[in-house]
Amino acid sequence: MTNTPTSQHPNYTFALIVVFIVCFLIGFITTMNNSMIAFCSKAFDLTAQQGQYVNTAFYGAYLLSIPFAMLMSKIGYKGTLILGLAVAGIGFIINSFGIQSAIAAQANVYVVFLASMCLVACGVVMLQNVANPYVMVLGSPEKGAFRMTLSQALNSVATTLAPLFITYVIIRGQAPTPSAVPGPFLGLGIFTLVICLILVFLKLPRIDEAKQAEDAGVHREYKSSVFKYPHVWLGALAIFMYMGVEIGVPSMLPYKFKAMPEYASNYASVATSFLAFYWGGMMVGRFVGAAILAKFQPRKLLSACLCLGALCIALSIILPGMIGIYAMLAAGLFHSVMWPLIFNLGLQELGPHTKAATGVINTGVIGAALLMPLMGSVVDAAGVIIATCCLFIFYAYILWFCNLGSKIGLSK
Repeated sequence: MTNTPTSQHPNYTFALIVVFIVCFLIGFITTMNNSMIAFCSKAFDLTAQQGQYVNTAFYGAYLLSIPFAMLMSKIGYKGTLILGLAVAGIGFIINSFGIQSAIAAQANVYVVFLASMCLVACGVVMLQNVANPYVMVLGSPEKGAFRMTLSQALNSVATTLAPLFITYVIIRGQAPTPSAVPGPFLGLGIFTLVICLILVFLKLPRIDEAKQAEDAGVHREYKSSVFKYPHVWLGALAIFMYMGVEIGVPSMLPYKFKAMPEYASNYASVATSFLAFYWGGMMVGRFVGAAILAKFQPRKLLSACLCLGALCIALSIILPGMIGIYAMLAAGLFHSVMWPLIFNLGLQELGPHTKAATGVINTGVIGAALLMPLMGSVVDAAGVIIATCCLFIFYAYILWFCNLGSKIGLSK
């Protein structure tokens, strides 16, 4: 009796674990950077617009998403992971020693901080380019949105811990000063480089997206270039607007506390500690969202979360004092699943163009670099309430993309 060979589906469990660890690091670094706004504003005596340059320096690096995606096509997923971790780790170490040198030379420490964080961000952009498509292709296409949401849930664990890291490791109950930064950042740099070194010796699977689609029984003709897919460009704009939503809340929170007389003197440390509730809400929402996606279509879930998130922001404007603060923080629960669902809609039916499309869509992250200083200038000119109203514009576009824009040019 002969055994009939059967097709074996690859086991991507270990590879997914590695990518989930990278997602954790991406979330920690990104949220830590945003959580430094209140710290820097106090330490360097900045205006609201100047404080938002922390976002500009970090998220401006996403302009390089497309070149980095092209690089990923040449050196592969693993090579990009290693390079991204190396660049981020070196950036942290330069930050640590650069700040110490600037303090000793009485130079502009804030400029040194921004420049080195931009280098860290370049590494994060590479990691971001790898993480999203890798999660999408490490398994069956129909479970792509589930894996993306689960990876973002684990990412949210890091985003919840990052503000606590700023509060209890960097600030430590003291007045914010630049000299508090070098030690913790040196530790982060060493930790990142250790992960990089471990990855060098790990064997990760090579992924062929077009072949994977064929093996799954999906047969379609692909266009000659990723630039011919409208839903990719519209998805990049949706991510652009989403960054205004996700980063807009923690960026505006310090100014809401500053406007409250009882917190005006120590608004930086108070606002930073409260950010853990926002990112914690996103963590809970992503774990819940991963379970809900098993029963509901991604578009319906995204539409519901957009509406509920906008409602929370509206309540934060209407309700007074701490009640309004908690309403704003509650928006994180509904922002939680937006990134993976928008990304999933933007990567539909792309096959061999998946890597390049990731670069295009990730370029939308510069929304945080451009929209946050704009909102900061609105705070300086008209107050935090008017600036917060900008979020409704961002919600409206994402809702349109979810239900109409993401369907343009797709097969019926």
